[in-house]
Amino acid sequence: MIMGAQDTAALETQSTEENTNQPSPLRKIISVASIAAGIQFGWALQLSLLTPYVQLLGIPHKWSSLIWLCGPISGMIVQPIVGFYSDRCTSRFGRRRPFIASGAALVAVAVFLIGYAADIGYKWGDKLEKTPRVRAIAIFAFGFWILDVANNTLQGPCRAFLADLSAGDAKRTRVANAFFSFFMAVGNVLGYAAGSYKNLHKMFPFAMTNACDIYCANLKSCFFLSITLLLIVTVTSLWYVKDKQWSPPPVNPGEVRTKGVPFVGEIFGAFKVMKRPTWMLLIVTALNWIAWFPFLLFDTDWMGREVYGGSSEGNDRMKELYNLGVHSGALGLMFNSIVLGFMSLGVEWIGKKVGGAKRLWGIVNFILAVGLAMTVLVTKLAADYRKTAGPYAGPSPGIRAGALSLFAVLGIPLAITFSIPFALASIFSSSSGAGQGLSLGVLNLAIVIPQMIVSLGGGPFDALFGGGNLPAFVVGAIAAAISGVLALTVLPSPPPDAPALKPGAMGFH
Repeated sequence: MIMGAQDTAALETQSTEENTNQPSPLRKIISVASIAAGIQFGWALQLSLLTPYVQLLGIPHKWSSLIWLCGPISGMIVQPIVGFYSDRCTSRFGRRRPFIASGAALVAVAVFLIGYAADIGYKWGDKLEKTPRVRAIAIFAFGFWILDVANNTLQGPCRAFLADLSAGDAKRTRVANAFFSFFMAVGNVLGYAAGSYKNLHKMFPFAMTNACDIYCANLKSCFFLSITLLLIVTVTSLWYVKDKQWSPPPVNPGEVRTKGVPFVGEIFGAFKVMKRPTWMLLIVTALNWIAWFPFLLFDTDWMGREVYGGSSEGNDRMKELYNLGVHSGALGLMFNSIVLGFMSLGVEWIGKKVGGAKRLWGIVNFILAVGLAMTVLVTKLAADYRKTAGPYAGPSPGIRAGALSLFAVLGIPLAITFSIPFALASIFSSSSGAGQGLSLGVLNLAIVIPQMIVSLGGGPFDALFGGGNLPAFVVGAIAAAISGVLALTVLPSPPPDAPALKPGAMGFH
């Protein structure tokens, strides 16, 4: 995406050499793209189940968003480092495969810590009748950090591996990214379906213990399935698809290769040479993710609190309502992913129909803004219904259908968010010669910085207005509208001779 500060000539030579190779067969590209299903299965579980889980462990709602700081911090640090070194890895197993394998192994460790946090905390002295369970929270947070580091270690090299296999062929690159997006949607559907099923723990009778109730046992069971899928697709792909060993181009006689500061120098050098189109892209992307993160982090909590009227801190009936809302939210996220899957395969065609990538991005940002604003209406209708039907009534079928419809509709702008920013970054940087891994790491900064802002400020900001999730959702709606205006006005159009869209790159983090 962006030119680095050192070894540019080497990377250009490398890029030229790669482009002379023939693209790999489609079956190998599909195999590597399938790893996205395993990665996204875990992300879906994080987004749908973990915020409610930490509150059940005793973390107040206004502070639960701080747990999500590990995602943006690890994304800010890990993805650029992994991208930098995967561009230059000289392992005999290839450039990308060692990082993908390491990431999968770390996911297995993290899943164990998260799933057994309550059990380990209980063994170490937590009292079941008291909250917060300090030891369980500490173990959970540690596992959560490892999980985010692992996911960031996996994602960048996977996308870069697809670019390597495409060997510079534009059509094959678009196809590879489309399959990556499709498998992301498959992982989402599987993850949210597992999260919405309340009796999954029966598949693993040992999951429920004295310290781990039904909700915890279901979470544990979901992660068992997640790591199984990830290991199957990762081992299969890395065994089947070979990654060529990379070696640096030879140094010319008399030439001194400057070592500089690894990765840090590349990042600062990238920002120094960025041109206006890339800066505009980063600004629009950042605003877009300020809009998305409040909903992505707190959507199931919104269903449990505002739509169902439950509470993770109330009596048994309120906790039951809250859990029902969380599972209903997971079902809504599954609908969202189904729409995402179909939409991701049609992004390029739709973009051509509406007049290009930037126009499509602007349009769907307004859809996002309206969708986030509609959460206020759904919340008010649910509250009014409980006034007449009783505090434990939950939502009416119509209100529940309206909330689930919001989830589904938001799959449309989410598909665009997962594709167009990365497509435009590739187009704007087509002549820079930067490594694929580092380029994705730099673009990722426009995603993780907004997540840090939301994680730090979302809970306290909501608390200023009496708690709940609506204040952050309203701010997200405003950010989405501004992002849409900027996408239509200041974001440059791609060159006419460049491919309009490359569907399917992944943006969470």
